[in-house]
Amino acid sequence: MSVTGVKAQPFRAGREQIMARTAEKRGKDETKAAEKKVKATGKPAGGARGGITAPVTPSADLAEIVGKDDLPRSEVVSKVWDYIKKHDLQDAKDRRQINGDDKLQKIFGKKSVSMFEMNKHLSAHLSAKKA
Repeated sequence: MSVTGVKAQPFRAGREQIMARTAEKRGKDETKAAEKKVKATGKPAGGARGGITAPVTPSADLAEIVGKDDLPRSEVVSKVWDYIKKHDLQDAKDRRQINGDDKLQKIFGKKSVSMFEMNKHLSAHLSAKKA
């Protein structure tokens, strides 16, 4: 008994290990469920290859910057940013503005865009890979 009259709880050593094992077990259970679904439906598992990680095909104009190979959308955006930084195309006073050179103006459809609307213009030059 402690001074307050309440019995002290024993220290739980390794609580993090218990939580880690639980997360690991949960991951294994989810994997088993996904494998079972694949066997039942005969379709490939979905998951991490959708959305921003799904491969997309760049248009001819965009391929001049990022290459013609199919890439995840995130990689396309990353390569466009690399191009922008390499050629110093961010506005000197407002770094959020991108001043397009000849290649980027084909993609943006105008001389200057904000970094927030850049993705909208990139989407028009990307097509989803056919399954």
